[in-house]
Amino acid sequence: MGHIGSYLWKIRQHLGSQLVLLPGAQGLVLGQEGHALFQRRADNGVWELPAGGCEPGQSFRTAAVAELFEETGLVAKIEDLEPFACLSDPSIHTLTYPNGDQVQAFAMCFVLASWEGSLSAEESEVSDLGFFPLIDPPSPTHAPTLEVLKLYALFRETGVFQAN
Repeated sequence: MGHIGSYLWKIRQHLGSQLVLLPGAQGLVLGQEGHALFQRRADNGVWELPAGGCEPGQSFRTAAVAELFEETGLVAKIEDLEPFACLSDPSIHTLTYPNGDQVQAFAMCFVLASWEGSLSAEESEVSDLGFFPLIDPPSPTHAPTLEVLKLYALFRETGVFQAN
């Protein structure tokens, strides 16, 4: 897991597929009429939100902007990201990838209503991109993504930052 030369790739050279704790960020990109951007993972075919791990020197916000651009081609401004939740529950966000790599991800979740650019999938990670209704995400949907959608609904209802 991780692109050659990335921080996670370097760790994997020493630890193999053992569990790694990984901070990262997810972006809930809003479109028109209650739709959000979902991407289909190239490795296992599940749909999820644009997301990824932090590299050294990145904040949650800069990681969210970098991952969004890398995976979808969309450009976001850091100041347009609104944090709404943090996902850290190991029962939901401990992942085993098809190659056997394991991570417990800690993700800051941001909502984004404004961006520039046009959709362009990063083919090694993303096989498809599209805007789908928030209330009816594409299937199969990644379990942590379903949890993030629940947290976003609670945030919208209460106005309170959610932590799980």
